[in-house]
Amino acid sequence: MGPRVSTDILAERLTGMIGPRASVARGVLDQHGQSESHYRSLPPDIVVFPETTQEVADIVKLCAGAGMPIVPFGAGTSLEGNAAAVAGGVCFDFARMNKVLAVHDSDMDVVVQPGVTRKQLNAELRNTGLFFPIDPGADASIGGMTSTRASGTMAVRYGTMKDNVMALEVVLADGRVIRTARRARKSAAGYDLTRMFVGAEGTLGIITEITLKVHPVPQAISAAVCSFDTLHDAVDTAISVIQSAIPVARIELLDDVMMRGINAYAKLGYREAPTLFFEFHGSEGSVAEQAEAAQAIAADHGGHGFAWAKAPEDRSRLWHARDNTLYAGLGLRPGARAVITDVCVPISRLAECLTETRRDADQHGFVAPIVGHVGDGNFHMLILIDPAKPEEAEGAKALQARMVARAIAMDGTCTGEHGIGLGKIDYLTDELGEAVDVMRSIKTALDPNGLMNPGKIFASGAKA
Repeated sequence: MGPRVSTDILAERLTGMIGPRASVARGVLDQHGQSESHYRSLPPDIVVFPETTQEVADIVKLCAGAGMPIVPFGAGTSLEGNAAAVAGGVCFDFARMNKVLAVHDSDMDVVVQPGVTRKQLNAELRNTGLFFPIDPGADASIGGMTSTRASGTMAVRYGTMKDNVMALEVVLADGRVIRTARRARKSAAGYDLTRMFVGAEGTLGIITEITLKVHPVPQAISAAVCSFDTLHDAVDTAISVIQSAIPVARIELLDDVMMRGINAYAKLGYREAPTLFFEFHGSEGSVAEQAEAAQAIAADHGGHGFAWAKAPEDRSRLWHARDNTLYAGLGLRPGARAVITDVCVPISRLAECLTETRRDADQHGFVAPIVGHVGDGNFHMLILIDPAKPEEAEGAKALQARMVARAIAMDGTCTGEHGIGLGKIDYLTDELGEAVDVMRSIKTALDPNGLMNPGKIFASGAKA
């Protein structure tokens, strides 16, 4: 690789290749430097809007020859600065690669481009009797969800992206286009390259096509809400439900602070105490049976007012409140910024980790609501800080560090679903030690010049 060429020269070459779909407009650059995360804006030098895999490959080759960093961009909903252009470079926005390419009803799989969002995909599946269950809350792009190994509220039943991505088409750092697998439901053919790229955050290549499992729409769906006097009681209920082999589709925990926020935000009247939101999928009979069993377990742990939401509009209202916890949380401290972080632990340690984290936040005076995908041991904390007070940002950073250390000490992970991005680079080494060196070796083998989304997962690539 030669020296990095100037932005003006590269922009001119890109304009010659794809016309106005290469932009250096300040507004466009600034838009692509931001996300839902709390990190400062880090815009790219150029934004391109490719329409085909061949265009992606051609632009990657041009960037490689120019020594220009490459940053993939989906819907901008990441929470760890995963798409921030820390070294500048060219941002690949996949808004124009947003087609559902094939729906194989009988095989229960679909092939999509990376810019397809999860809501768009489910809208296009509406008449097939199938749906895509991975729900991270935001209407994220499938490419972004694949790159960050996303999951969400239904992971306890349907798994995460790593369980639902069957095959990928990827453009490598030198412009080669590879397919990682075929559409067979299982394979023992060589290395599992699919899972290597799932969760790589664009540091190994650019995903241009994704083959996904989809699932039958349940015959019946029922939801319920139940509150508890303590976090421990709520978590013990969730663990008992899982250990009783009740095939719950969703089991979400909102602590008392978050319940106060969603009551105010969504004009609801729930008890402001630790609360579990349940959802059950299956036949009419099995859904009723699951819910009754969960209700009995909740009662054994002191649950209050197990309230049903059977009608679609009631369920929608319930999950709309859950999906808007970011905005509900921000409403607890107007003008604040949210430092959002997550960890995941074995479910047997979840109550201990959650209660210690809640106590830690309270002792240090933070308004910090907690939301948990408690069926799989994952929880999130929104630490609300005044952006004008640097000491609060430092305090939030220290609180997050203690939360992560606590999780790792319990044989957990520094991130259940947000990814490493910018914010958890040091924690990855704490968690996995020398395994990180193996990751670096893979990165070097596939991207020897370090152009693919530099500065993520590993510390490298400062903006010049």
